[in-house]
Amino acid sequence: MKIVITATKPQTDGLVDPRFGRAQYFILMEAETQQWEALENPAIAQSGGAGVAAAQFIIDKHVDAVVSGDFGPNASRALGGADIKMFLFSPEVDTVQSAVDLFKQDKLQQFK
Repeated sequence: MKIVITATKPQTDGLVDPRFGRAQYFILMEAETQQWEALENPAIAQSGGAGVAAAQFIIDKHVDAVVSGDFGPNASRALGGADIKMFLFSPEVDTVQSAVDLFKQDKLQQFK
């Protein structure tokens, strides 16, 4: 399963970014193998529509799920329309790796 976690740095031991559309980085990870790559968010500098642009970027990566602190209404509609599941950080999430671990344990709340 391919998941994306919003991050402040391009590393798995870095802090998560609570924003989706304006997150600094997206960490794209294969949950089973833990292989990952850091992707700069191309929508971060947009004056408007960052959430939709970020969602389209993620959709184009053919991911199964996104983990972030929040999703705006337009981004959530776009991701949901592409059948990408959205999950929210829990209070104990601080790093990308902790988000992945809790995701794999099915301990994150699904965004609806």
